[in-house]
Amino acid sequence: MLLKEYRICMPLTVDEYKIGQLYMISKHSHEQSDRGEGVEVVQNEPFEDPHHGNGQFTEKRVYLNSKLPSWARAVVPKIFYVTEKAWNYYPYTITEYTCSFLPKFSIHIETKYEDNKGSNDRIFDNEAKDLEREVCFIDIACDEIPERYYKESEVVRDILLIGHRQAFAWVDEWYDMTMDEVREFERATQEATNKKIGVFPPAISISSVPLLPSSVRSAPSSAPSTPLSTDAPEFLSVPKEWPRKKSAPETLTLPDPEKKATLNLPGMHSSDKPCQPKSE
Repeated sequence: MLLKEYRICMPLTVDEYKIGQLYMISKHSHEQSDRGEGVEVVQNEPFEDPHHGNGQFTEKRVYLNSKLPSWARAVVPKIFYVTEKAWNYYPYTITEYTCSFLPKFSIHIETKYEDNKGSNDRIFDNEAKDLEREVCFIDIACDEIPERYYKESEVVRDILLIGHRQAFAWVDEWYDMTMDEVREFERATQEATNKKIGVFPPAISISSVPLLPSSVRSAPSSAPSTPLSTDAPEFLSVPKEWPRKKSAPETLTLPDPEKKATLNLPGMHSSDKPCQPKSE
């Protein structure tokens, strides 16, 4: 069995990125969504695991019809979606994908965030010590973005590249947010996204008190983990009067793609176990 491990260096500490990754996921999902297409939030609530402690459980449906190749759109149902279930125990997360049209298809992703340069070769030893491993480095500044988000051979890599690049590009918007502020932004954005794609589920629950005991639902026992665009609504704009921390970067300038360089910065590692059927 082959384990594919992705390593991404970010110009942020693990503590700083705790806010950034929540902001990025919410805003990115909203921008990708349009009526009938995009990310529907089914569930978002506190969750407690006996081993990993307190976290947040989310379930989403990602509608992908327009992103599929033409031959695939001819054979799949009109209502086609991928179910994403995620257990966020930051700085460790577990994400699982299943497909409504292919019951045997599944992808299992585990992410660990560490303050290093992506140099920890034993980060997943406890979870996958005996598995053969292929390491892939992702450069958010210089790697090319594919023309289509859906690519059979890299369904995982492209999502990581696009998501983390956007998290850095939006750093001025989220850097000074508190956890309460980003959770409120998450709640408002998710409700707006659901309306945008034409679904109106019950109100989303985001609070600091676990709603279900660990005995009722638990994360996967094998636990060894990240999403075309329209104008954003007003609530997505950060108030100009918010004070800026002196430590926040004054300008955001990505390196020239012609001068590719290694980012010696804090990073994160993400691994995905092979899906069935195998996509590469």
